[in-house]
Amino acid sequence: MSTYRRILVPVDLTDDSVPVGERARAVAAAFGAAVELLHVVEYSPVEPMGESLMPAVAIEEELVQRARQRLAALADRLGFAGAPVHVEAGNVKAEIIRLARDRGIDLIVLGSRERHGLSILVNLTEDTVLHGAPCDVLAVRVGGRTPAA
Repeated sequence: MSTYRRILVPVDLTDDSVPVGERARAVAAAFGAAVELLHVVEYSPVEPMGESLMPAVAIEEELVQRARQRLAALADRLGFAGAPVHVEAGNVKAEIIRLARDRGIDLIVLGSRERHGLSILVNLTEDTVLHGAPCDVLAVRVGGRTPAA
């Protein structure tokens, strides 16, 4: 088994981010690895009336700034104070893979929700990351379902 030195934890800043971060913290402790947190703001301007009340750039900047504050608070809550935190704007799947490559990440730890019915056909983030990542991927079950004992 390879040794993990750098772990990337992409989070969506929902309550599910906490168990994902806790699992990453446990893996990092076991391997003596450094952890980096990532949140991607995927902004799609919607202008139903054809006119924007605020310039799109200002809206995106506001979303990124709020995400930075929430990500910093999550890092503190998880005990990752001082760890690198990244807030990127763009496509979630592409940014996770890009940052993993750019930062020399050994392991990506992300949340995975159970799917049923037609949702199985949808290409979710964890599927794309699993197949496109330059490193190992650990998917943590989230969404309220606990595995059977």
